[in-house]
Amino acid sequence: MVPVGSVLALDNQLCFALYSASRAMTRAYGPLLADLGLTYPQYVTMLALWESTGPMGVGDLGTRLHLDSGTLTPLLKRLEHAGLVTRTRDADDERRVLIALTDAGRDLRSQAEDIPRQLFAASDLDPAELIALRDQLSSLVSAMESTTG
Repeated sequence: MVPVGSVLALDNQLCFALYSASRAMTRAYGPLLADLGLTYPQYVTMLALWESTGPMGVGDLGTRLHLDSGTLTPLLKRLEHAGLVTRTRDADDERRVLIALTDAGRDLRSQAEDIPRQLFAASDLDPAELIALRDQLSSLVSAMESTTG
């Protein structure tokens, strides 16, 4: 058995705290996203597409979401089947697939606008603390990606 004060104690691991927080956050989103008919990965995909000014390449979308095409492609197929996005080949480069929002996909944005506020409220933390935490996590991601490639 690993002593509680040990460097290998589960509760001393940053990765476990991040993993647990991620799972708790995803669970908290579940009921809110069910009303929209979206899973959490579909929701973050829609967030990225709502930010875009036009069609987005699958590769660009994958980079933005930190997802590989093997994960992203089935997710996009489900969003297309739901009528929220279209997938088309780029006329200038047939190898490139472009993702565009449909009218229904654009309209869904207004239904999602209150979700961040509801999550902030559920966290029971001060908004400034949540913003600082988000910024620290973004910095951590950048640092880890720069060292791990």
